[in-house]
Amino acid sequence: MPDHDDRRSGSTFQPLDVPLKVALARMTHGLSPSALANAFSDWYWHLAMSPGKQLQLAESAWKQQLQWLLYVRAWGMGLCPPCQEPGPPDKRFAPPQWQRPPYHLLAQAFLLAQQWWREATTGVRGVSKHHEHVVEFVARQWLDVWSPSNFVATNPQVQEETLRTLGYNLLRGGANWWRDALAVLTDGRPAGVERFRPGETVAVTPGQVVYRNRLIELIRYAPATDKVHPEPVLVVPSWIMKYYILDLSPGNSMVKYLVGRGHTVYMISWKNPGGEDRDLGMEDYLDLGVFAALDAITRAQPEVPLHGVGYCLGGTLMAIAAAALARDRKPLLKTLTLLAAQTDFEEPGELGLFIDESQIAFLEDLMAEQGYLDGRQMAGAFALINSKDLVWSKLVHEYLMGARTPLTDLRAWNADATRMPQRMHGEYLRRLYLDNDLAEGRYTVHGRPVALKDIRVPMFVVSTERDHVSPWPSVYKIHLLSDAEITFVLTSGGHNVGIVNPPDGPAASPQARYRIDVRAAGGPYVDAPTWQELAEAREGSWWPAWQAWLAARSGRPVKAPATGVGRWRALCEAPGTYVHMG
Repeated sequence: MPDHDDRRSGSTFQPLDVPLKVALARMTHGLSPSALANAFSDWYWHLAMSPGKQLQLAESAWKQQLQWLLYVRAWGMGLCPPCQEPGPPDKRFAPPQWQRPPYHLLAQAFLLAQQWWREATTGVRGVSKHHEHVVEFVARQWLDVWSPSNFVATNPQVQEETLRTLGYNLLRGGANWWRDALAVLTDGRPAGVERFRPGETVAVTPGQVVYRNRLIELIRYAPATDKVHPEPVLVVPSWIMKYYILDLSPGNSMVKYLVGRGHTVYMISWKNPGGEDRDLGMEDYLDLGVFAALDAITRAQPEVPLHGVGYCLGGTLMAIAAAALARDRKPLLKTLTLLAAQTDFEEPGELGLFIDESQIAFLEDLMAEQGYLDGRQMAGAFALINSKDLVWSKLVHEYLMGARTPLTDLRAWNADATRMPQRMHGEYLRRLYLDNDLAEGRYTVHGRPVALKDIRVPMFVVSTERDHVSPWPSVYKIHLLSDAEITFVLTSGGHNVGIVNPPDGPAASPQARYRIDVRAAGGPYVDAPTWQELAEAREGSWWPAWQAWLAARSGRPVKAPATGVGRWRALCEAPGTYVHMG
């Protein structure tokens, strides 16, 4: 393998580096040891040269120790005001069992230690912002390992269950752990996913694959109403996972919801790339993906504009495509909908902790061996970001309590991981996350830069409250990048559950709610916190509001064409072949 010059990083790829970095990646879940060492070195040496900060931390430690001792004394006297409350998302110590002695003392000691380490890892003068966030994050992860909720001897809920079942919960938990460990060691999938096979129980909305190239299959869903709006809806999902998150079981399918209300829906199904696709780049995903789909649809339905929809990375790509079409004065889009999609990556949340020059170079060397990044390696990073929900709560619920979380269609989809080609992933991380080229006007399509401010069509932008992948304040920055009319929605839930949000049926969430507001084209900017205070609050799913928005910007319904007629030549029935590629 010849040396490879990376002109963006100014470095030279050395094949001799690959075996060592691959071995390290297996131990670190793909995290760069050099990046972590740089962050902690920056923090340590600046802390070592800051006697004022050291004195402040020593004083804080003394005060917290005294505070805990006073809490113990107050408890002995029958007065127990907590000295430290957990943050809103932290529900580990909320159950009533944790309010009894000595468990409430352990919980308070842990929360005070957590507070002290937060003080120790932040506010050290001279430490770079990125390194400070990395150190604070790693310290928090390490502390979470030692939470009293993670151990039988210090978790009152587990002890109660152990006494109630005479220890059978621990036997069940051991069996759960062994089953999961075997799945990891054998590269297997979680038990029960076979019940959610695309085309059988999920991704069952009727349709046909009407176009295929080396990267996508384009699915056209069959009309479900006598009349349909003339403007079709093209959905561009993320290529990190399979497309059918938007077409899960019939009661949990966005596609079925749209076709049932008179919309003609097209969906891109991305190929799961292999080593032979290592040289596919971002422009290939644009040309062979969005532009190829648009071309196929407009050839079959000429002179009819589309509603463009993009989810997550697919939304970012759809926004790039919309900007390129606007730059080239091609009026193919009627509206643009972005679902949990960032266009400005300056503040990408905790995912940004894993993105700097050292980390990207490490991933590039890791991908060089096989030509792609494995989906399990990405899953490890996402699990770290949301470790309380994805790691520690699972440890307690399934391995200590002995329960088994039911496998839903969404959880089964989440286990259906895909890969990312070497070149595309490197370009995506560098050009968007590291350099923020799209927001700053440097992102080029076909050799010329594109600007999101060129987009003039109305936008419907959805963000979610607990999004660890696309934080809603980051998604909100589209208001700074475009002067178009923007209907912005902030919905309850996280990156997936907030989007897969049916309004009725067994999959509907009774806690669903959202805020919505419209900024007129050219209207003044309102910052995100102020918007959150002023936006109208509504109960339920945001899907009906979006569908009404689409219908209001569509033509009068016309007679639906019969399935299988027109300019399309069906290649196979939906969900196609690419969705089955492992």
